Amino acid sequence: MTITARLYRNGRVVDSALDPSRISEVAKDPGALVWLDVDRPSPEVMTALQEEFGFHELAIEDSLNPHQRPKAEQYEDYYFLVCYLVQARDGDVLSRELAAFVSPRYLVTVRKDPEIDLEPAARQWEGHPDRLAEGAGYMLYVLLDSIVDGYFESVDALEDRTEDLEEVILGDDAHDARNDIFDMRKALFRVRRAVAPLRDVLDSLQRRTIPVVTTDLEPYYRDVYDHVLRVTDYIDTLRDILSSMFDAHLSAVSNRLNETVKRLTSWAAIVAVPTLIASIYGMNFRHMPELEWRFGYLYALLLMAGLSFLLYRFFKRRDWL
Repeated sequence: MTITARLYRNGRVVDSALDPSRISEVAKDPGALVWLDVDRPSPEVMTALQEEFGFHELAIEDSLNPHQRPKAEQYEDYYFLVCYLVQARDGDVLSRELAAFVSPRYLVTVRKDPEIDLEPAARQWEGHPDRLAEGAGYMLYVLLDSIVDGYFESVDALEDRTEDLEEVILGDDAHDARNDIFDMRKALFRVRRAVAPLRDVLDSLQRRTIPVVTTDLEPYYRDVYDHVLRVTDYIDTLRDILSSMFDAHLSAVSNRLNETVKRLTSWAAIVAVPTLIASIYGMNFRHMPELEWRFGYLYALLLMAGLSFLLYRFFKRRDWL
């Protein structure tokens, strides 16, 4: 577990390794802005943060327990958020949970997965000191924007895999194609489960009950909201495409089965004719006039071959063979 803290004033880094024990002292400065990041939190650390910032015990509990639903809950002077970073890797979707406490003067991020990297977002907001001077609302915007951009990258990767499936869907390996379609639908469901609730999260933030989202930041949050809607529509479109692909795949499998049945039926009918003739003359009745023919054996063979050839030509013309 690691804890890092940075202190900003007027949009610029004043202390990049702020001692967390000094947060109470720093918070008295009206121009101070703090970013505190906790990696793989322990109950003891979260209890200390609860005492330091006055966080609600239910929010602390949600920040410790995994698999929370994406949400934004408003408390007296801060918001508590839960969201997921999504990454498509090797045809699968990995989601990583992130919790955050945000008020106009601080942003506390709680990373439940150590692979979450927030440094790119930090470099981005530190590169715009004029916006950062407005408060933690800009930090939160950059963080949410980077998360939503990751959704686009993941869905683009899933779309590429969908295009590959379209080339395989009419191939011979029907079982593998069917399993791939099911896996893709599960992956899209996991992405949508992470993306769709963010609409409500952004809607809650834009109400400005707590002055986290300032008037100047509203267009930025609306832009993120629009991106979330686009990703959601994108996912729904891919799900519809996969449903159509699955129907087409079932039709292709059914057609291949019909072709196989027709071939087997045709060959069975061709083989049945000589089998019938041979079975008739294989009976051991005493009084069968054909048994005394000099050319009966040759006649039977020619009859078998001729009728089989006629049946073969008949089925061949109808593309059953």
